[in-house]
Amino acid sequence: MLAGGRTLTPDGWTEQPLAISDGIIVEAGQETRWPVLDISGLSVVPGFVDLQINGGWGLDLQERPEDVWLLATKLPSLGVTSFLPTLTTDGFVNIDRAVGALVEGPPKGWLGADPIGWHLEGPWLSPLKAGAHDASVMGLPPLPSAALPFTAETIRLVTLAPELPGATDLIARLVGEGMTVSLGHSAADLQQARAGADAGATMGTHLFNAMDGLHHRQPGLAAAMLLDDLFVGLIADGCHVVPDLVDMAWRLAGPRIVLVSDAVAALGQTPEPVATLPDGTLAGAVVGLDQAVRNLVSFTGATLAQACRAASGTPAAAIGLEDRGTLRPGTRADLVVLDRQHRVVFTMISGEVVYRA
Repeated sequence: MLAGGRTLTPDGWTEQPLAISDGIIVEAGQETRWPVLDISGLSVVPGFVDLQINGGWGLDLQERPEDVWLLATKLPSLGVTSFLPTLTTDGFVNIDRAVGALVEGPPKGWLGADPIGWHLEGPWLSPLKAGAHDASVMGLPPLPSAALPFTAETIRLVTLAPELPGATDLIARLVGEGMTVSLGHSAADLQQARAGADAGATMGTHLFNAMDGLHHRQPGLAAAMLLDDLFVGLIADGCHVVPDLVDMAWRLAGPRIVLVSDAVAALGQTPEPVATLPDGTLAGAVVGLDQAVRNLVSFTGATLAQACRAASGTPAAAIGLEDRGTLRPGTRADLVVLDRQHRVVFTMISGEVVYRA
């Protein structure tokens, strides 16, 4: 039981103790497996859910997807309790290894954030909006007509460009198989973006990045993400999207904002806020989801509660997770305790403390 601080619940902050039994949050007063932990002066929030992360601490999932379990042991230091390891276009050649790593499961004695499935960010993207991806291998390769080469148990989220030939059919097929589709790395106009949403896509990948900007006569995917009923992935490192535009996005789509790190191998190894290619092209972030939460509070009028929901409950909802992302009886005891500066003090996953500052 955690007592003495405040806890963010679906109804707002409460100072009532948070009771845990067998890794699940229970009603206060029921028998719990934990002694009382004094968290006076601290805040308890739902564990963060990162839907887009390519690596960190020198680990590059594009090259070695098997490192997903090692990466997972590092993420609780950032408050992340669940995540979608992400394969870019360049890493798609290793999809069999990536799927196999999840199917095989973690090593004995492992403790870490829960990799709940892969995010495929490519290769079904527009070469016109390649970003740091290899444009030469982008496009919509033919898929088997009978069965997909992966399932929703191992591939939870797919980013694709809705304007590619056959993309809407693929979106409908992926959604029909239980996967979530996000629109991104796209030169789509507004009508093409909306056609993707009509086919079943429910999210957009990293707003403003790898898509056309907001043109007053030629609105594209960014406009659809801000105006329509889509979850809005956003990298709030202050570099991929400048603070003023983060603020604008928050004003227009606050309840739909999904904070993502889009972190690469340099995360945890450099003080720089962003990674770039030799030509200056942005190649991913090196800011964790905990800093993204602090940035959202700093850049916008978001409260700590709202910013934490953008990193927990909203991403969980975006991919249909109902057992985490919120602190209420019946959900997993995945939580983060923050100090007054909103920094991680400790992280708990299924009732187990897996990180202490």
